[in-house]
Amino acid sequence: MNTDVDLTKPVAQDVLLEARGLSKSFDAVQALRHADLVLERGKVTALLGDNGAGKSTLVRCLTGVHPPDTGTIAINGKAVHFATPDESRRAGIETVYQTLSLIDDLPVWQNLFLRRELTRGAGPLRILDKKAMRTQAKEILTELDVNIPSVASTVRRMSGGQRQSIAIARAAHWGKQLVVMDEPTAALGVRETAAVESLVRRLRDRGVTVLLISHDMSQVKRIADVAVVLRRGTTVARREVDSVTPDDLVALITGAQPGDAGE
Repeated sequence: MNTDVDLTKPVAQDVLLEARGLSKSFDAVQALRHADLVLERGKVTALLGDNGAGKSTLVRCLTGVHPPDTGTIAINGKAVHFATPDESRRAGIETVYQTLSLIDDLPVWQNLFLRRELTRGAGPLRILDKKAMRTQAKEILTELDVNIPSVASTVRRMSGGQRQSIAIARAAHWGKQLVVMDEPTAALGVRETAAVESLVRRLRDRGVTVLLISHDMSQVKRIADVAVVLRRGTTVARREVDSVTPDDLVALITGAQPGDAGE
């Protein structure tokens, strides 16, 4: 097992996102302490850590919710500074939260194009192009093999797994650079979890870069390529998932193994 990883340097030439030395405090609480994260293009990276380790804060720094106090973020080698989530979305970063951000009483196709509606017409006289959005919605879901009754069905009628798949499909369609998933199967049953994991694998097969937050070490082993571990706001380890066991990952999270950055 390879444990000698230099957390201060890129791990591959084909790096999509590189965050170095990110720190963030909220009054007296230091949520991040010089955290590092390198995401390789077309891979699923699992971001691991106990509650309070800084995972959510790190993701919010990457997606424009919170500006970091110190540190740098680069995409494709170019430094970026996101002041708002809209700026990160325009840069091709989409996030799937546990709450999904779907509107129950709208049909699937409208949820897929929410705030990005297609229009037709000339000048200021434009109307919604519902036919084009319905057609493209079918193509998006077919390409990702998402099984739903119809794009005209309202989201309220969908199962938890179908709703999560719709949210992921929307993120994958608009997230041209990176899709971030925050505990995507936390509230799902076994069959629905398997369907969502299969969808994540299909995204990877299409070359989509995924950052996955998960507490399920077995899931990490099933679908992730790389695991990055945070402890008390600091990046302590990076592992190729094939080289470790779920118990190894738990030991890194808890501190039973000190990791590469020490204590």
